[in-house]
Amino acid sequence: MKKLLTALALFALPILASAQIENPVKWSFSAKKVNANTYEVHAIATIEAGWHLYAQEAGEGPVPTSFKFTKNPLATLEGKVTEAGKLHKAFDKNFNSELKYYENTVDFVQKVTVKGKAATKVKGAVEFMVCDDHQCLPPKELEFAVNVGGK
Repeated sequence: MKKLLTALALFALPILASAQIENPVKWSFSAKKVNANTYEVHAIATIEAGWHLYAQEAGEGPVPTSFKFTKNPLATLEGKVTEAGKLHKAFDKNFNSELKYYENTVDFVQKVTVKGKAATKVKGAVEFMVCDDHQCLPPKELEFAVNVGGK
């Protein structure tokens, strides 16, 4: 019986080792000063080859990329989050809809005005979903915090 269990364990180890959680999107968050009190908060998604990340207005079916910001009395959001990247549009038979998505990289930008000269953080979360030609991964939510303001 011990030999059987040992043999099963040896066969199972390579399978378990290869069952890694896929994470085809890497995010980086930063702030760029535009003028004395205005900043751009950048959320840059780097997407692995073969995968795509849905736009904020993705179409019917997949979970679009969305941002939720934590209220902060020292920082005011100006307008909506914009997207900078090569937007693709294609009909997806799985969702039976024309979808909008990005490949390789996309930069989501939110303008923020800081009150006074105090240093503060813009905090929030991004929810996103990625797919390739064969599968879609469940939506993920990732929290972030970016320093703005101050000297």
